[in-house]
Order: sequence, then C-alpha cells, then structure tokens
Amino acid sequence: MAYKISDQCISCGACEATCPVSAISEGEGKYEINADECISCGSCAEGCPVSAIAEE
Repeated sequence: MAYKISDQCISCGACEATCPVSAISEGEGKYEINADECISCGSCAEGCPVSAIAEE
C-alpha cells in the first residue's frame, strides 16, 4: 500500500531526500508521492518532521 502526504506538509523536502526510488516530487503547496512508484518502505514517513505522511 502506497504512502500519502497530507495537507500538514510544510514543503521542506525531507521526504524526497529519503525516498530510495525517487517516487516523491514537489507539487503545488506540498510534496506528492507517485503511488505507482512507491514501494511502501516507510522511509519518507520516518523522515518527515511534521508527521504528514501515512499509509493510504
């Protein structure tokens, strides 16, 4: 199951740097996870300073 970034995202980019498959990119107002590329490893959720990432 892919992870999703909520509206709590502060656009810091910490999640993008931790993703081993580059499934995260900067979107409008927050970062976004490409569900087709996400391998559900959880690295992004662990690296998020505001806990804005969770499994869908």
